[in-house]
Amino acid sequence: MAPTDMSTPPASTTASGLLTPRRLYRILAIAETVTWTLLILGMLLKYVVQIGDWPVTVGGSVHGFVFVTYAFAAGLVGVNQRWRPLQIVGAVATAIVPYATIPFDNWLERRGMLDGDWRREKTDDQRDATWLSALLRFFLKHPILLSALMVIAVVVVFSVLLTLGPPTEWGN
Repeated sequence: MAPTDMSTPPASTTASGLLTPRRLYRILAIAETVTWTLLILGMLLKYVVQIGDWPVTVGGSVHGFVFVTYAFAAGLVGVNQRWRPLQIVGAVATAIVPYATIPFDNWLERRGMLDGDWRREKTDDQRDATWLSALLRFFLKHPILLSALMVIAVVVVFSVLLTLGPPTEWGN
């Protein structure tokens, strides 16, 4: 029987468990697409079937919450994967265009920009010497704190957006 190489754990047993940067990003990119569908269906029910505002309120609220969550996750994954700032902004911007997160996800995948695990340890890479990388490593080593802060941030931003009302009413 040949010895097995135990230096690289299988993907399912990595330090981050099952929630790799790729998986987190993909789950939310797909969720963003699904919620766009809910919002569009809500708009059809409101304007074509004319059953009232509630379908847009429900679809818009779910979509808004997932949009904010996707934006925070895209930022987290982008910093972890060492994307350029414009790539992180591009990832967030794709959520504004219906169904654009999936082609962007495919673009990231083709370029290997979702490969790898969470960066919990400092390496010799000079990009690991920045304050942002140090902060990332700190929070990745404290996942409960990171999760709590992400949830709080999403809820605060979502609450502010609810207070502002639908984007079509901003500035009116």
